[in-house]
Amino acid sequence: MSTGTTTAHIVETGESAFAVSIDVSGHHLIGDEPVEQGGGDLGPAPYDLLLAALGECTAMTVRWYARQQNWPLERVEVTLTHAKGTVEGKSAKTDHFAKTIRVIGEDLSDEQREKLISVASRCPVQRTLEGTPVITTVAAS
Repeated sequence: MSTGTTTAHIVETGESAFAVSIDVSGHHLIGDEPVEQGGGDLGPAPYDLLLAALGECTAMTVRWYARQQNWPLERVEVTLTHAKGTVEGKSAKTDHFAKTIRVIGEDLSDEQREKLISVASRCPVQRTLEGTPVITTVAAS
């Protein structure tokens, strides 16, 4: 779980209408939109990456907590969905993320399992999404 400042650099590749090269923390990824959205489906779309980041952070947070407690967690699995929809009484579309967590470990007690599921909702990416992040946009010089 990262602290401090992270920088990502994204550049269009020209391989499809929306394909981009993503460099972040020494890793290289390709992003794109699906064909039905005008892209070439050469990589995950932005919301795919956001969903993956939430799932990755959730799994890592559960693992971190189990290690801190020295609990016999063998594996954690996270399945997520994201949908945009309207909420009754609101005109704006609302993002809905649903997470299903599976904690695997024969020797985990029921209480430990419950605690790990509770911890899953406190991962840093989820806290960022639930908070009020500040995003500034400026022109490059």
